Amino acid sequence: MVASAYPGSANDLKSETPPSAVLSALDLSQTVQTQISEKPRDKMELYTVKEGDTISSIAESMGVSVDTVKWANDIKRDSLAIRQQLKIPPVTGIVHKVREGDTIYTIAKKYRTEAQSIVNFPFNDFADQDTFALNVGQDLVVPDGIQPEAPAIVVPRGPVFALGQGTGRLLWPTSGGVTQYPSWYHMALDIADNSAPGVAAADGGTVILVEYFRYGYGFHVIVDHGNGLSTLYGHLQAIYVKPGDRVARGQIIGKMGSTGRSTGTHLHFEVRNGGIAVNPLPYIK
Repeated sequence: MVASAYPGSANDLKSETPPSAVLSALDLSQTVQTQISEKPRDKMELYTVKEGDTISSIAESMGVSVDTVKWANDIKRDSLAIRQQLKIPPVTGIVHKVREGDTIYTIAKKYRTEAQSIVNFPFNDFADQDTFALNVGQDLVVPDGIQPEAPAIVVPRGPVFALGQGTGRLLWPTSGGVTQYPSWYHMALDIADNSAPGVAAADGGTVILVEYFRYGYGFHVIVDHGNGLSTLYGHLQAIYVKPGDRVARGQIIGKMGSTGRSTGTHLHFEVRNGGIAVNPLPYIK
């Protein structure tokens, strides 16, 4: 079937039966292994408390904060009962039941987080992908949300460097505050600034992609820096380069915007190694 689909490669796709001596020498029980993938959790899960469990140990095993477990189950004390069932959100934060009149902006304000963080969670669904309208009664994951009555948590902001003053392999690409740090579902930095500053190439390289999407990354650029390293700049409102252009370190390649899956003016900044998005922070020094 494969050979017929790719006739030019038919000679390379022929199967030859190995000698029986080779087959008899193979111990398939030792050479064949099944890799079980751990899928990310997309919704609230139930956990049954076992002997020896604590809120802290459960939170650690499920990859969320202790407060997240407490808020989801209205726990005021640290004691648990054997066989007690706990609701565990998929990420640290809040799971909110949408009510009439709720928007991602009012919900973000209530739980002291960013609307963009809600949009970035890939399993949140919307009645309208343009306006991010919600359906009454749906469960909405609010990453890093904080209960209104809980003490405020100070989130450290990433450093902001003037363009051209980077000290490591990659420059900080723009000015503004970090509104979301890398996570398993959003391996990128969101840097917001309502003044919509210019966006600079984090290092010298070649522009390999310019796209003007309505959804997803919106208007975005990818720059190849060689040795398998590339950077992506998303949600731009204007792009000043084209595919094939050589760009210098710190050169302005676009203007921060809010195109695509975006709730406000910010830059979605990705670093990719071998085509795979990785944590940008170790590369920015």
